[in-house]
Amino acid sequence: MILDILFEDQDMIVINKPAGVLSIPDRFGKELSIKSLLQAKFGNIFTVHRLDQATSGLIIFAKNAEAHKALSILFEGRTIEKKYLGLVMGRPEQSGTIEAAIMEHPIKKGQMYVHVKGKAALTTYEVVTYYKRYALVSFQIHTGRTHQIRVHAKQIGHPIVADEIYGDGEKLLLSSIKKKNFKLSKSEDEEKPLLARHALHAHTLKLVFNEKEYAFEAPLPKDLAATIKQLDKWHTA
Repeated sequence: MILDILFEDQDMIVINKPAGVLSIPDRFGKELSIKSLLQAKFGNIFTVHRLDQATSGLIIFAKNAEAHKALSILFEGRTIEKKYLGLVMGRPEQSGTIEAAIMEHPIKKGQMYVHVKGKAALTTYEVVTYYKRYALVSFQIHTGRTHQIRVHAKQIGHPIVADEIYGDGEKLLLSSIKKKNFKLSKSEDEEKPLLARHALHAHTLKLVFNEKEYAFEAPLPKDLAATIKQLDKWHTA
């Protein structure tokens, strides 16, 4: 796998992570991860933050201990602007604020949920485009809780499309968008999903580090770009 490196200097490296790849190695160490690939290339690499395996987009790693400490402090605070693009079910309000504490589910391992005893979590959002049954939304997270956008999207009744944990998990098919004009290719026995993972992409990131301003943007991956193209063509509200 070839790393999509968007920026690199002596302190940090910014990657456009593809969906389906781990950010860091799991406890079994059998699956490929961005961090393990970076370690093979650069040696010591330090984790600053993570993206879910199925989430694509911007992720930053530090290249030394000093940068790791400084970047970690920035990410733990609220000075970094982190925006994601997500396709959600239904029609949320044009814009809004979701302030709901999040904690790990006591029974369902690896699953988070809203609970008054959880850690404070704040997300703001703005709808980019409305479609007939979906909406493309720009989310900004002001805290960094596990699964924050996915949990908050569920909390307002508009889960991320194809989210297996917090939504219905149904993969998005072209036939569900292009109902009257869809025809299965003669070479296919069954339809392949247009989008087979939860529709979330870490799109932009802005920060001030070492007295310099940085702004990064990760272009949409092929699956999300193709999905939005088809929605724009056949499914506008």
